[in-house]
Amino acid sequence: MRILHTSDWHLGRSLRGADLTPAFTQWCDYLVQLVKDEKIDAVLIAGDIYDRGVPPVLMVELLSQTLHRLLEHTQVVITSGNHDSPGRLGFASELLRAGLYIRTNAAACSQAIPLRNAVGEIGALVYGIPYLDPYLESSRLSTSKEEVARSHSAVVGAALKNIHRSIKNGEYATAPLPRIVMAHAFVTGGESSDSEVDLHIGGVDSVPASIFHLPAINDQEPLNYIALGHLHSPQKITAKQAPLMRYSGSPIAFSFSEEHHKKSSVLLEFAENSPELPPKITLLPSPVYRPLATLQDSYDALLSAKYDSYQEHFLRIYVQDAQRPLNMNANLRRKFPYALEIYHLGAENTAQGENRGNGETAVQKNSGISAPSRASAQEILEEFFLANGAAALAKKEKELLDVLWRKAQQEEQEL
Repeated sequence: MRILHTSDWHLGRSLRGADLTPAFTQWCDYLVQLVKDEKIDAVLIAGDIYDRGVPPVLMVELLSQTLHRLLEHTQVVITSGNHDSPGRLGFASELLRAGLYIRTNAAACSQAIPLRNAVGEIGALVYGIPYLDPYLESSRLSTSKEEVARSHSAVVGAALKNIHRSIKNGEYATAPLPRIVMAHAFVTGGESSDSEVDLHIGGVDSVPASIFHLPAINDQEPLNYIALGHLHSPQKITAKQAPLMRYSGSPIAFSFSEEHHKKSSVLLEFAENSPELPPKITLLPSPVYRPLATLQDSYDALLSAKYDSYQEHFLRIYVQDAQRPLNMNANLRRKFPYALEIYHLGAENTAQGENRGNGETAVQKNSGISAPSRASAQEILEEFFLANGAAALAKKEKELLDVLWRKAQQEEQEL
C-alpha cells in the first residue's frame, strides 16, 4: 500500500491580505498529478481542509473538483479540523461516491475504513479522529460506566479506547493489516507556527504523545502510524513506546514564521508481507507558489541591485535607517510588488532589530503613519494615502487635508 498523508490545506486563507487562490490551485493540480505518477492508493487529509467554517464558494468548488479528479485514481479520507465546520463538511457524507470517506463525528472514530490496494484487496485500515472539542465531545463520549473529562487529552483518549476495542473485537479483529489513526490535535513536543490557531479550550490545549500507545493485542502494537494534523511544520513526534507519528504540515506557508519550512507530504509504504511493521517514510516536496523571505538592511541597500532577486517573493522588510525615509512604503512596494509587511527600525531600535527573533516589540509597523521627525503631519498623511491608495493626492485633496488638520489642531487646543 502507498498512502499519502497530508493535512491543513486551509483552503480560503490569505497571507497578510495577499490572495492565495493561485497557490491552492497549484497545490491541487500537483496533488492530482502526484497521485497518478506515484500510483498512490489513498490520500489522507488530517483536518483543516478549509480555513473557516463557512468557506468561500470558490474554495468549495476547488475542493469538489479536486476530489472528483482524485477519486478517478485513488481513495480519499478526510477528517475535520478546528477550522472546519464538522456539520457542513460531513453533510451527506454517507451519500458520497465510493472511495471518499469523511469523518467528522466522534462516535464514528472506531469505525475502521478499509483502504483497498491496486488489485482491490484490503491493504490497510484507517481510523479517523476529527478535532474533538472537549466541551462538546466529553458528554458524547461518556458512558454510564465512565465519564470523560473536558480536556483534549481526555476526549482523544476516550476516542482511542473505542478504537482499541474495535481493533480487538471488531470486524477486522483478526485481519493481518496495518492500522493508521488520523488525529487533528496539538501533540506535546510538536513545534508550532504563528499561523495556527491555538487549541485553548478550558486551559488544556495539548495531548501527550504517549496517549497513542495502546495496549498490545496478541503481543503486537495495535497501531502502525499516526497521521497528525494541526501543526504547519512537517515534523516527527518522538515518544517512548509510542507508534510512529508525524505531522505532514501544511502544503503552503501561511505566515513568515514558516519561511524556512520545507513543505512536503508524507508517503507511507507498507510492506505487503509484514503488516506489523511501521511504514517506510518518504517526504515529497510540495510546490512553492511564491517563496517567503525577510529582508533587513538600510533603505538605500534595499533599493539597490543587491536585492533584485527578491522581487517575486512575498516579503517582510525591515528598514534599518535611523530616521524613517520619506515615501518609504511606496518606493519599496514599487520595487517589491509582493512586499506584505514593511517595518522601520528607529535609531533606538536598530541594534536590537539586527538581532531580533520572531518578536516585533522593537519594531514600528509601517502603515504609512510613522514618519521621520522632520516630516510635517501633512507629509505623513500624504504618504499614508500614497502607500495605501497607490496614488498621490490631487491638489484639492491636499488642500482639504490641510484644512482638516488645522481644524483638528484647533479643536485639540480648545479641550
